[in-house]
Amino acid sequence: MNIAEWKCFRLTAADYHRGMHVLLIEDDLRAAEYLVQGLTECGHVVDHARDGDDGLHLALTGKYEVIVADRMLPRRDGLSIVRILRADNNHTPVLVLSALGEVNDRVAGLQAGGDDYLVKPFAFSELLARLGALTRRQQPAPMDQRLQVADLTLDLRDQSVKRAGKPIRLQPREFRLLAFLMRHSGQLVTRTMLLEHVWEFHFDPQTNVVDVQISRLRSKIDRDHELPLLHTVRGSGYKLSECP
Repeated sequence: MNIAEWKCFRLTAADYHRGMHVLLIEDDLRAAEYLVQGLTECGHVVDHARDGDDGLHLALTGKYEVIVADRMLPRRDGLSIVRILRADNNHTPVLVLSALGEVNDRVAGLQAGGDDYLVKPFAFSELLARLGALTRRQQPAPMDQRLQVADLTLDLRDQSVKRAGKPIRLQPREFRLLAFLMRHSGQLVTRTMLLEHVWEFHFDPQTNVVDVQISRLRSKIDRDHELPLLHTVRGSGYKLSECP
């Protein structure tokens, strides 16, 4: 990208993305300087950590709208950072950066709790667009902010889930999975639909990631309840309903 293209892109990016507070965890100083400069010139505030331990400390103690974390880092890798954040009930969106671009690598990043996965080398415009998409996801639409099926309720405003009035703690991916199922309650939801709308895969990665997450979700929302709500439709998909 030459200087003229960069200036043109800066104006376009600033028009389409509001300022965000971003945490960048990247040990490659040249790449970090490039990203900090680009994000700053697009109106964002960026904190930079050079290793995994410092990045984790900032992520746990600061307030960020999005985190960009390299997968391979000194002292602590990016995926372990994500796992710790999710275990701490920190729902800040995380974009994982990595030179590892195989399907299994991307799936591992998402299964760890990452919200998106971008393979190096990448275009800055794509990174910026993905960050914008991640932060928009955190801002639910004004309608249908509270979903209910039987005695199961989900509130998009405070990211809470309850069954029979008792809180249920879900990981961010589990929360999005349940929200999608509840928006389609009583309907058959196929594996492909879940891959596209919850994982944003427009291809089948040939893994059991959906089945694993469904199993975990079922154990959390149906455990200790007489009436099961999450049903498997053999050979077709899943259904969230009072009736099988």
